[in-house]
Amino acid sequence: MLRHKSLHPLSHQHHNGLALGLLVRRALEADRSPSSVKVQSRRVLDRFELELVNHFALEEELLFPAIETELGPHPLVHSLIADHRHLELLAGRLREDPADETTLLEFVELLRRHIRAEENELFEEIQGRLAPDTLERLGAEFETRAVRICIEP
Repeated sequence: MLRHKSLHPLSHQHHNGLALGLLVRRALEADRSPSSVKVQSRRVLDRFELELVNHFALEEELLFPAIETELGPHPLVHSLIADHRHLELLAGRLREDPADETTLLEFVELLRRHIRAEENELFEEIQGRLAPDTLERLGAEFETRAVRICIEP
């Protein structure tokens, strides 16, 4: 699936989110000790604060309003916003108890499903339905405001 260039900054962040989940799952497969779970929780919380908070803001302040302005109410957008709130709740739980493996795994699984829905459903639809000038305007904002991080193993 080719992605419209305006969505590349968000797709780059999605790639990082998927990689994060994979790295966390692999680390836990190798070591499920409480200290390992804490290290992985810290990794998730660092990425959450550095990149995901920014990503949610870009979508909620720019992308989702543009979609609803041009295309009308969109049920998937409302579901994705609910995912954002749930991920924030799970991040809060990890801050309180970084040794909570169940919450950590729930976070990375929800993040994976959320990203797949955005990439495979929402982005696929909107890159063909939003006006070209809207996509260009959004792309310029995303380029300016997106936090770009290289994820490390």
